[in-house]
Amino acid sequence: MKAICVDDEPLAVEYTLGQCARLSEIDDVHGFTDGQKALDWLSDHPVDLALLDINMPKLDGITLAARIKEMHPKTAILFLTAYREYAFDAYSVRPAGYLLKPVPLEKLAAEVRYVRGETKPSAPGHIQIKTFSNFDVYVDGRPVSFKLAKSKELLAYLVDKQGAGVSRAELFAAIWEDRLYDRKQQKQLDVYIRSLRETLQEYGISKIMEMEKGILRVKPDTFVCDAYLFYSGDSDAINAYRGEYMSAYSWASMTEGILFWNAANRS
Repeated sequence: MKAICVDDEPLAVEYTLGQCARLSEIDDVHGFTDGQKALDWLSDHPVDLALLDINMPKLDGITLAARIKEMHPKTAILFLTAYREYAFDAYSVRPAGYLLKPVPLEKLAAEVRYVRGETKPSAPGHIQIKTFSNFDVYVDGRPVSFKLAKSKELLAYLVDKQGAGVSRAELFAAIWEDRLYDRKQQKQLDVYIRSLRETLQEYGISKIMEMEKGILRVKPDTFVCDAYLFYSGDSDAINAYRGEYMSAYSWASMTEGILFWNAANRS
């Protein structure tokens, strides 16, 4: 497999070239710190894979990817970036994958194998979380039943945050927009959080969420989520999206808009 790496940071190019050199699937790789120079070289040297930074001056990675696709439609695009928020914009060029820097060798290897058609990047399938349309959690295909609807909504909000830490006050403000977070409401929130943890424990999936010093978060690497697959550029997830995301929750409308915009603007 022939590949190029483009990043405006020389050290990042050197690091990625070193990682590629350790993969037997890649037998030829070239690095560039300037997107236009990469395009000039590609005019006479087609490659199978282009590993691109997104946030670059003059010629950003998304524009560069589009130019590469015009020149060589079969070249697979793999975005490498330090900023998760760029993932939404990246979908317009239908990338093969999207990885946050610094990229571990095993994750890069999995993406390269996917590009070669050997396999898709693996993910644990024991626990599945569905966000398109309504929010539901499944364990080995069996739906999880929550004792309290608000406990389920708390988990949904954490899933929406994609592993980012959320304070108890933020949770309350998002779900009970018109209420004062006083002592009485803090105790009520405790009840919902405790019920959520009990439900996760009952189904043997307590590992998907952690709480430390009042900060709650989900652990994205412990479950499969349709929205997360969409973010990663998974074609099946993109095709499965029908314009609805966690429809029962008003706070989810912003993410729903982002998903809809990216689905509508795919090339």
